[in-house]
Amino acid sequence: MIKNAFAYVTRKSLKSIIILLVITAMSTLCLISLSIKDATNRASKETFGNITNSFSMEINRRVNFGTPRGGGNIKGQDIKKIAESKDIDSYVKRINSVADLVDNDIIETQKTLSGQSPERAKNFKRTVMLTGVNDSSKENNFISGAYKLSSGEHLNENDKNKILMHKDLAEKNNLKIGDKIKIKSNLFDADNEKGANEIVEVEIKGLFDGHNEGGVTAAQELYENTLITDLDTAAKVYGNTEDTAVYQDATFFVKGDKNLDKVIKNIEKLDIDWKQYNLIKSSNNYPALQQSISGIYKIADKLFAGSLLFACVTVSLLLFLWMNARKKEIAILLSLGISKAKIFGQFVIELVFVSIPAFIGSYFLAVYTASMIGNNILSKVTGTIAKQIAKQSASSQLGGGAEVDGFNKTLTSLEINISPKLMIYVVLFMSIALIISLLVSSLRNLKKSPKELLIDTK
Repeated sequence: MIKNAFAYVTRKSLKSIIILLVITAMSTLCLISLSIKDATNRASKETFGNITNSFSMEINRRVNFGTPRGGGNIKGQDIKKIAESKDIDSYVKRINSVADLVDNDIIETQKTLSGQSPERAKNFKRTVMLTGVNDSSKENNFISGAYKLSSGEHLNENDKNKILMHKDLAEKNNLKIGDKIKIKSNLFDADNEKGANEIVEVEIKGLFDGHNEGGVTAAQELYENTLITDLDTAAKVYGNTEDTAVYQDATFFVKGDKNLDKVIKNIEKLDIDWKQYNLIKSSNNYPALQQSISGIYKIADKLFAGSLLFACVTVSLLLFLWMNARKKEIAILLSLGISKAKIFGQFVIELVFVSIPAFIGSYFLAVYTASMIGNNILSKVTGTIAKQIAKQSASSQLGGGAEVDGFNKTLTSLEINISPKLMIYVVLFMSIALIISLLVSSLRNLKKSPKELLIDTK
């Protein structure tokens, strides 16, 4: 049967080549779709790796309007109650405040200079935003990738009077790691309700990088004009301590063996005024990223299912025409006493001879085209999301800054690899599809007797 199968495939070379090309094309598309899903999975795990088992505590803006400037006003004692839960492994809390550089200058652009009034230019000439945090490595903007530590070390809970500075701001002022600078309270800041007039000397512990993706209206929205500080420093410029300060938000990391949803339900039973706050899964703080991932999944699933379906239909039609032309051959084989199972086995072997080079060809074709197709799909998905974000930003008049950029973050690239595991999946699924196609196309002829096949002219 193997010899007969090989002879038929080589003798009917045109028909064999047509089926080979169809199988190659469909296998390639199947392989590309699976590789895109695999790359998206890896990108998703890498992006959400630090936040999949964590939740954030934020103010409920429907009833709690926050500070005069609209920042968070979470009480430190409420954060402490949650942090003491047996289910919490660690936590990060943030204070947002404003201060002025004493002997250094901030970074301005043409847009920020032209968009400010003379009064603002005078009152906020050297103003920077402070983000006080007890562990900068787990701070939202570092997790989202908006900020990246370029040199030095992250801040930890034991640091006092230490900062991370943007490398461009350091370069502008000829500063380096280990240098000390002075910052002071800004008396014109609406959140400086106590009218504090503190001066704090801080040491640069590290430098970070990152640049705004969206537009900005004020210099303080530029990444370059943000200092990441320890909690004591951010609190002190408002005349507070770590205990008396109000917090922008807090992120809690749940122990690995705990279910996040159950932990959140238990936390909500604590003696805290929950009308003032919301508990949100940290992954929900990146809706655009989730939307881009789900969008790619949907397209990849459609591509995979469509390829299999098209392969089934096309190969079935081709095999049906192939079998229709072989009625006489089947009748002779049956007359010679060869069983229908052996005849069908020959057809299977013929399909194997055609499929093997098709699968090999699809692997190399996918290797050369997967990255291009995958990133084209990614650009279309993220382009659609970007247009939606632009419309929403225009209607809601959102500002710029790292928080907004993190909220609007999407996947930027896919590292697509064609692995042997994916190739096995494709061979398996395509083989099933081809066997189904062969059954559909040959069953009608194999049911007939030799006489019926010889007189059947349809």
